[in-house]
Amino acid sequence: MNARKDLKGLNQKELEAFFVDLKESPYRAKQVMVWMYHRYANGFAAMSDLSKALREKLGEVALISGLREVGRMTAQDGTLKFLNETETGDRIESVLMREGGRTTLCLSSQVGCALNCSFCSTGKMGFTRNLTAGEMVDQVIQAQKARPEPKITHAVFMGMGEPFLNYEEVLKAVRLLNAELGLGIGARKITLSTAGIIPGILKLAEDPLQVKLAVSLNAPTQGLREKLMPIAKKYPLDKLMSAVKLYTERTGKMMTFEYVLIENVNDTLVHAKQLAALVKGTHCKINLIPLNPFPGSEHARPPHERVERFQAYLYPRCPAVTLRASKGRDISAACGQLRVERG
Repeated sequence: MNARKDLKGLNQKELEAFFVDLKESPYRAKQVMVWMYHRYANGFAAMSDLSKALREKLGEVALISGLREVGRMTAQDGTLKFLNETETGDRIESVLMREGGRTTLCLSSQVGCALNCSFCSTGKMGFTRNLTAGEMVDQVIQAQKARPEPKITHAVFMGMGEPFLNYEEVLKAVRLLNAELGLGIGARKITLSTAGIIPGILKLAEDPLQVKLAVSLNAPTQGLREKLMPIAKKYPLDKLMSAVKLYTERTGKMMTFEYVLIENVNDTLVHAKQLAALVKGTHCKINLIPLNPFPGSEHARPPHERVERFQAYLYPRCPAVTLRASKGRDISAACGQLRVERG
């Protein structure tokens, strides 16, 4: 007997083809998408605008997968961290943050991460598998169901995993998040963050999607970057900067460099001068992130005075420099702290 088709994560064309194969009108795809992504249906019984016969047929040949929330923590600043379990039993984390009029979900693209950056807890759990587009979209759905108001306005692929090592499924998820029949999040309010996977940057440069790009830089020299981020050996800094410049020229967009400040490692004025020289002439902004330590971390968070000194040197030598206020640190929900302990 053939396995039932999972409809969660299929785009409109794929759903239309599915219904044509069932000898049904392709219009049914729009109806089912509204139920899945606007009304958060996890089955077919409630789909009252479909005939009873069609609902029964769908129950035999298809399913709507979903994550199962198995844990939730609330930080002092109101940040929510969700622990969700997939249909295969893998566990992932996502984080819901509120600031001003923005409600942002930081979502995961992989179970674990293979990059093992020295300042990130996720890499310490290793890599299990890529998430599907449906599993990524469902993180937004589950968070929205848990906190119906206010509506999630922004999505950032900055949780567990490296999005550009799961490029096709991530871009499929992005299009579903953005689609009118999907979750309707504006493309300019979706950010993809990469540790510097050059092929992904070059692919995105050719894509008309208006999403934002962030590159996790963290070091102004190749030698230091290799120590902090092993992936730098495969994708050297000079080639990464060339790819970034090509991206900004092709798209006309300003991109973001994320720079995690680590005490006595990459936070001196010498590093600030090297960083300013590195990004000179690039249409970018720099987002400074003081390290968020985690159990077993080999690094320390720099004192605020060092952070301020670093920032003061960079601006106005760099076009724009921001200091990220990390949210959810008390529940290990901040940047670099996501990690699921294996059973």
